[in-house]
Amino acid sequence: MSDTTRIDERSAFLREFLRDPFTVAAVTPSGTPLAHLATAGIPRTGHPTVAELGPGTGAFTRAIQRRLDGRGHHLAIEINQRFADLLTHRHPNIHIAVTDARNLRTVLTTHNHHHADVIISGLPWAAFSPSQQDDLLNAVTAALAPHGVFTTFAYTHTQWAPPARRLRQSLQDRFEEVISSRTIWNNLPPAFVYYCRRPRTPATTPYPHSSEQDPVS
Repeated sequence: MSDTTRIDERSAFLREFLRDPFTVAAVTPSGTPLAHLATAGIPRTGHPTVAELGPGTGAFTRAIQRRLDGRGHHLAIEINQRFADLLTHRHPNIHIAVTDARNLRTVLTTHNHHHADVIISGLPWAAFSPSQQDDLLNAVTAALAPHGVFTTFAYTHTQWAPPARRLRQSLQDRFEEVISSRTIWNNLPPAFVYYCRRPRTPATTPYPHSSEQDPVS
């Protein structure tokens, strides 16, 4: 990605933050090293279905596309229309739904997917109320396959604040395994990734085969 593109993305992110700080909740997009960690759960083989929540200007989107390298399916849910338009222009091969991330299951069903093998979140958890956090995480566990992985990130400097502590507890309540990555100190601000596996309430729609084995439609 060129320096001009990076500057354009940061400008777009700042504009959207100033328009609606409660849904954007950050003044700059995530950096490449953080995106690399956040997308590490995508398998290198097969044809996984990857759902991306809150892609913003596409920092994680690009990393997902590199890991998939033409395989599988990539769906993104972005509530901000301007961000969605930007992503559509840059990534015309991705299915982008302009809706609330709590509608994840509906978006998957609309595109003929029973579940997601990987769910990657760029959502601003600290901006959500406890009930919104609960609804979003319930949507994730309802859509994630039993063998799947959910990843989201948190800022290191806020990890002991009540909203961040509540998020970690909510993740531990909903997943049998929750692992934290190393801190990416050169991210602005420094951040780390949660890897969550084995949802306690996995996707309930029957599916005969793992999408890791399904052919690309």
